[in-house]
Amino acid sequence: MTVGPHEDRDPDRSEGFGEMLLGGLLDHSHALAPDRVGPALAAAVARLGGREARILLQDYGQERLVPLAGDGLAGGEPVSIDGSAAGRCFLTSRPVEVPLAGGVRVHVPLLDGGDPAGVLAVTLDAVDDDVRRILRRLTAVAADVLQTKNGYTDLFFRTRRGEPMSVAAEIQWSLLPPLAMTMPRVAVAGVLEPAYDVGGDSFDYALNGDVLHLAVIDAMGHGLDAATMATVAIGAYRHARRTSVELSEIYLFMDRAVAQQFAPDHFVTAQMLRLDTDTGRLQWVNAGHPAPMLIRDHRVVRRLDSPTTLPVGFGGDQPQVSEVTLLPGDRILCFTDGLVEEHESGQEEFGEGRLIDWVHRLDPADRGVRAVARDLSHTLRRARGGATTDDATLVLVEWVGG
Repeated sequence: MTVGPHEDRDPDRSEGFGEMLLGGLLDHSHALAPDRVGPALAAAVARLGGREARILLQDYGQERLVPLAGDGLAGGEPVSIDGSAAGRCFLTSRPVEVPLAGGVRVHVPLLDGGDPAGVLAVTLDAVDDDVRRILRRLTAVAADVLQTKNGYTDLFFRTRRGEPMSVAAEIQWSLLPPLAMTMPRVAVAGVLEPAYDVGGDSFDYALNGDVLHLAVIDAMGHGLDAATMATVAIGAYRHARRTSVELSEIYLFMDRAVAQQFAPDHFVTAQMLRLDTDTGRLQWVNAGHPAPMLIRDHRVVRRLDSPTTLPVGFGGDQPQVSEVTLLPGDRILCFTDGLVEEHESGQEEFGEGRLIDWVHRLDPADRGVRAVARDLSHTLRRARGGATTDDATLVLVEWVGG
């Protein structure tokens, strides 16, 4: 039964009707062209009684939510993530409802891998638990379809790109995993700056069973040379990780790969971590990288100093693996030197001391790592006067508990 949003009879919102909407979307999702995913979701929401539907995607600078164009979708200007209902929905991964004179504006996260790929915003005459249930299920399906179709099109990339992007940045963004992942035992979030001109910084992670693997790298130089070196380093890391070798052997494999492809004076600083998400046992290897920081109860309690080996590509000795046992709720902050070495002309470097100070100043409210990582990165950029002469990257990991 199809009922328009403004007809006298209320739309059917029963469990059976919701299953029919989901089934219709699922049955045709494999054959949907990428530019038809948004309209298909808008059509499903319209049958629920929704109007003025918008699908909002995060821009690469993590500052705005940009509307996806398509039949049945409302257009309009991008929405600032900070200070907006849509932004609050995006950062918290929770629905946000705003009462209006003629109904309710509902914002629902498009969850992919535990974190939103975007936000669905729609106006309804009224909202109850049946509506919330159907919207939650529809957006869950739509997020998976959007993620799948993303590999077939430039549409979503163009929507998210807020300004011209360098070739090096294009390479780096295609290399990255999703910027955030939230799972029952562990969460990861990363930020790269400058988003549209990043060159040598990158990170990678994988959750294999109970083990989270993470690497953060910084290839020397800028531009295409740095992006090419980062690509080789991350490719070598993934190859070695997938063969299930130890962290020290992963370093040796990456070292050989970079040394064989580039001149002797080329190198990549790197940090490789392995977290047992069942026990909280964290192991890491440092190859010329700034030491990560352990954050507990919103305070930096220690730097994870450890023996270091030479950067990747310099033929260093097999590194020593360091180890610490985390407590539930502990967070590990990894970062590249661009985050702390930036300085204005004639001024001191930003420094790790000021980084720690800003970690302590952040709102101690219970927020996920994605919101915290974004806030910290943007706060540090403002504190540096917006200077980004080098790539500045941070990755935040939280062990929720086993």
